Amino acid sequence: MSDETENKAGEDTPLPLPEADSLPVTIHAQYIRDVSFENPNAPQSFRFVGDNPDMNVNISMDAREINDQGIDNLYEVALMLSADAIHEGKPIFVAEVIYGITVSVGDIVPAEQHHPLLLIEIPALAFPFARQILATLTSQGGYPPLLLNPVNFQALYMERFKDEIVQTEEAAG
Repeated sequence: MSDETENKAGEDTPLPLPEADSLPVTIHAQYIRDVSFENPNAPQSFRFVGDNPDMNVNISMDAREINDQGIDNLYEVALMLSADAIHEGKPIFVAEVIYGITVSVGDIVPAEQHHPLLLIEIPALAFPFARQILATLTSQGGYPPLLLNPVNFQALYMERFKDEIVQTEEAAG
């Protein structure tokens, strides 16, 4: 059985990389922009027994263009995850992560598609990393890791921008 990357002479040759502007998206960096964990009632909060705390989890995303790097269509996308646990009216913990992704959008993507690409696809790519940071924060804070379920970023986008989407469809139709 031959290796698919092997040429006829039997030598391994690297596959050619596409030009950066022919790719839909190039990820330049992924990083933690901000992280916070508050454990306001420790150590008393570790004593509660019985019911699980009420959890409140919020997910949001934002994108902004970066013009100072000399790269066309360069953006920073921020994925924000926050969670707080409350038991009998008292805060147990508050955790927040802002995860940043710097991307450039290739020329093959029409300008009207940048917004949904940046606020649906990029957060979906970054979510597993931000989710892991949040899980680590809660476990290092003394609690079981907070494991978030997969997120439908398209549904979040549609809900957040439903009025703008309706206006765009009405203007086109």
